[in-house]
Amino acid sequence: MSSQSFADLGVSKVVVDVLRSRGIAEPFAIQSLVVPDVLAGHDVLAKSPTGSGKTLAFGVPMVERLSATDRRPSALILAPTRELALQIVDDMTEIAHVRALSIAAIYGGAGIQRQIQQARRAHILVATPGRLEDLIQRRAVSLEQIRILVLDEADRMLDMGFRPAVDRIVALTPNKRQTLFFSATLEGAAGKIAAEYTRDARRHEHVPAVDPSRAETVHRFIRVAHEAKVDALVRELKDEERGLTIVFVRTKRGADRLVKRLKDNYVTAVAMHGDKTQSQREKALARFERGEIDTLVATDVAARGIDVRDVTHVINYDMPEDRDGYVHRVGRTGRAGRAGIGVTFVLGDQAHEMGRIATDLGLHREFSLSGLPTSTRSGVDGGQRSRRPQQRPGRRERAAASASGRPVASASPRNRRK
Repeated sequence: MSSQSFADLGVSKVVVDVLRSRGIAEPFAIQSLVVPDVLAGHDVLAKSPTGSGKTLAFGVPMVERLSATDRRPSALILAPTRELALQIVDDMTEIAHVRALSIAAIYGGAGIQRQIQQARRAHILVATPGRLEDLIQRRAVSLEQIRILVLDEADRMLDMGFRPAVDRIVALTPNKRQTLFFSATLEGAAGKIAAEYTRDARRHEHVPAVDPSRAETVHRFIRVAHEAKVDALVRELKDEERGLTIVFVRTKRGADRLVKRLKDNYVTAVAMHGDKTQSQREKALARFERGEIDTLVATDVAARGIDVRDVTHVINYDMPEDRDGYVHRVGRTGRAGRAGIGVTFVLGDQAHEMGRIATDLGLHREFSLSGLPTSTRSGVDGGQRSRRPQQRPGRRERAAASASGRPVASASPRNRRK
């Protein structure tokens, strides 16, 4: 964390006091970088990993720049998922209220009339693109008075196909707005729309290096045969020292199937994915947060935006697709200075790809303890890096793979505004 205080960054005493009452005394790195520029009225492009404190990086200066007498809504935060929208509101409610500002979450799968009433009263709207367009089409909300626009996890919105909706929404906001763009990457498609939506933006990148000797999260990689994965997971979940645990799988059907197989092994878990209703997802998350059920089996999209304080373990039952996927998943533990453990199951034919991801993250040593072949930055096992897409293991490959024991691990030019 920074040696600066929020007061040093220009944050008012009333907001500083609220943050201190929540145990937040000093800003994290991304907050120290972004808050002064937002307070000064600049557009901002920020690249920062999940769990780094980015919500308060835009939330704190936003409430400072808004006034209770502003026309409503005067600020809009676009988020890719309902869970992230709700999490943002939860993080910002106290600091908004102390400034006499109201905030509302607008998302699909919930009663629209109640959300319309809340949206009309709110200074700050936190919305998913689809439901916000519903309200706009009903003439229930206007974006003509928006002073500050935030696109949170913009790369995820693109991945989920929201680009057309986001374009339409941004076009309805004033040209003279302040735009804050937060994304896991500022390259490619995300970088292109960042340039279109912002003007003279200040760019900040906070990508902390993974230092195994000082990391708040311990990373373990376990070699496992396909037919032994459930047994290996059960062993991990029966660790007496673990607390709340998120198990990541690739598919919705896979999540439901795994919950049933865990039940057969006397482990109670709950699934969370896109086919669940909003009510089911909220209830599952609430039970998980309260500790009634300590194992949540989730897909990547469903888990986006989940920030549960006491998650001690993240288990990648299915290997993440890429480096960003690994960071997103394991970032659900070891948050805000707390310790955590990230466990990844690796099938034999996944070793090269997972080894490359681990090496890119500075986790070569941890991966080598699995006994699987390791990679280097220039290639895999000293050879040319494979560009072939990862394939699911066939029957012969699964039968040939062997399981190992549990390894021991150490702890900008001017941009055009749309």
